[in-house]
Amino acid sequence: MRLDKFLKVSRLIKRRTVAKEISDQGRIAINGKQAKSSSVLKAGDELSIRFGQKLVTVRVDELKEFTKKEEAGQMYTIINEESLQSTEEEPKF
Repeated sequence: MRLDKFLKVSRLIKRRTVAKEISDQGRIAINGKQAKSSSVLKAGDELSIRFGQKLVTVRVDELKEFTKKEEAGQMYTIINEESLQSTEEEPKF
């Protein structure tokens, strides 16, 4: 299954066009390698997704073409969620 479609069906990202933009910007990695929206996913892959100042790592548990909203969370397991530090330090007064 394509990365952008998985992100939409699993509801990690609400729209497929947004998922495509984010992955083509280099903000998603599959098993540690930078991914594009057309990258193919399989069960067991690990995704690292950067949402602004947050980095979320999930493991793909199953792939489905369609799913109900209540069952979407069963497609993946969240492994890690961490806040990214900004590169610029705020001035101290």
